[in-house]
Amino acid sequence: MPTLSAVHVLLATCAAVALWYARRWWVLEHGRGALGRLRSTDLLVGFGTNFLGTLGIGAFAPTIAIFKLQRRLPDGEIPGTLNAGHALPALARALILIPVTALDVTTLVVMIAAAVSGAWLGAGVVARASRRVIQVGLGLALLIAAGLLLAKSLSWLPAGSGDALALHGGALWFAVGANALLGVSMMLGLELYAPCLILVTLLGMSPLAAFPIMMGSCALLMPVGGARLVRARRYSPAAALGLTLGGIPGVLGAAFIVRSMPLEWLRWLVMILVAYAAVLMLLSAGRREDSGG
Repeated sequence: MPTLSAVHVLLATCAAVALWYARRWWVLEHGRGALGRLRSTDLLVGFGTNFLGTLGIGAFAPTIAIFKLQRRLPDGEIPGTLNAGHALPALARALILIPVTALDVTTLVVMIAAAVSGAWLGAGVVARASRRVIQVGLGLALLIAAGLLLAKSLSWLPAGSGDALALHGGALWFAVGANALLGVSMMLGLELYAPCLILVTLLGMSPLAAFPIMMGSCALLMPVGGARLVRARRYSPAAALGLTLGGIPGVLGAAFIVRSMPLEWLRWLVMILVAYAAVLMLLSAGRREDSGG
């Protein structure tokens, strides 16, 4: 029973963090007029990307690609907007989709804590980073995301035949360090889900046991890192609000209404869009610094 209660505690923590983050965001933005600058396209982007994220394609990379192609906001504000805007939809996704499984408490807690700590440190780096550094980071994140989509489409990823429910010794410490780095990289736009799933699968864990780790990590690190970037004003309030208001219905629609659909052609389409946006982002980083960001 203690392993089951650990996942229940994780779900309760996600719910509490969701309430804390919503209140924190409201306090920081109250009276700034973000709602008045909200565009209908922001809601559509939030709905569509979180719909894709819930079906397993990912939300971060498509959002970066669309924002870049739209020129919706300066590139330097994209990481903060991603983490601030997708935080509450990610928490909703975790509350709905985290399976109650007999996962080792220590493995769950230390890996999630590592990811959250990495996100806190990464948010501090992003808050002070130059436009060019963020553009290079986003471009590399998009290339990695496109590579993961390609690997998934071609069945190159590990099949997940392991059955371990816990990590111990050196394997656990390696996983903790890797998840901390993934928390850092998520602040720059590389979504943690797929890399974390690959990590724990290669270490021999059951994919079912991996879900609470990867979804709990994302659900808790995004509000922590996002709140720090909101406070630093390195994001677009209106675009982030659109991601949130459109994203939560997207999560609910994918989880409860659609549940599954043929994704192969859609995955290839997203991969091409993401790769194209990655090239644009890296080309932008190579140009001279300007006010357009």
